Amino acid sequence: MELDLTGKTALVCGSTQGIGRAAAHELALLGARICLLARNEEKLKTVCLALPKPQNQNHFYAVADFSDNKSVIRAAESIANDSSKTIHILVNNTGGPPPGPAHSAGLEEYLTAFQNHLINNQILVQAFVEGMKSVGFGRVINVISTSVKAPLMGLGVSNTIRGAVANWSKTLSLELAPFGITVNNVLPGATETERLAQIFHNKSVKTGITEEEVKLEMLAEIPARRFAKPSEIGQAIAFLASPAAAYINGINLPVDGGRTPSL
Repeated sequence: MELDLTGKTALVCGSTQGIGRAAAHELALLGARICLLARNEEKLKTVCLALPKPQNQNHFYAVADFSDNKSVIRAAESIANDSSKTIHILVNNTGGPPPGPAHSAGLEEYLTAFQNHLINNQILVQAFVEGMKSVGFGRVINVISTSVKAPLMGLGVSNTIRGAVANWSKTLSLELAPFGITVNNVLPGATETERLAQIFHNKSVKTGITEEEVKLEMLAEIPARRFAKPSEIGQAIAFLASPAAAYINGINLPVDGGRTPSL
């Protein structure tokens, strides 16, 4: 099975921690040169230095704050205008909107989530898609949520925006397939990240039960009876980025231990 990404460059968003960092690590192991994209330059430097280099890759990073579209545009243009940094693989990944019911969410919450997720994804695709077309190879992988298959209670804004990203992605997959570019979504389940720890804490505060009880309730809903490791999500992303996945296009791939109740 052809998994080698030697000679390819992958830009991974939100890559200083959690799923983004794990994806960058797995892609580097397959030989890809990594461009890390996040807002904290000190963390970017640390993660960049720690990435594997089996093919002596020259990893690099760019700084952008996803709460500021202009910051993302500047970073994307800087990379796209450098002919030595053609991006072949784009991993769109950023933290989800705050929890809460859909009906009581303020208009600004929806607008902010739309800007942070779909608009930034669009900025990055537009910056790099011509480069992908020119080499006849491209992978766009969006890290979203299992809520696109079954909405999650208490995540009204997230459910809405993730659904928008999923349909945007499917549309792109139809448009870009003739150029050797695939567009797919990875849907992580509960994963051992800082965000999961925050979910435990928030629910504990809201319900009055302990964080351990919150954890056990969540585990009971997962057939695998454990949370995902970030590396397991990263490996799914890396596979979809590889030559072996060239005929997989326009899909939503749950990586959730079997928790999602729909096919």
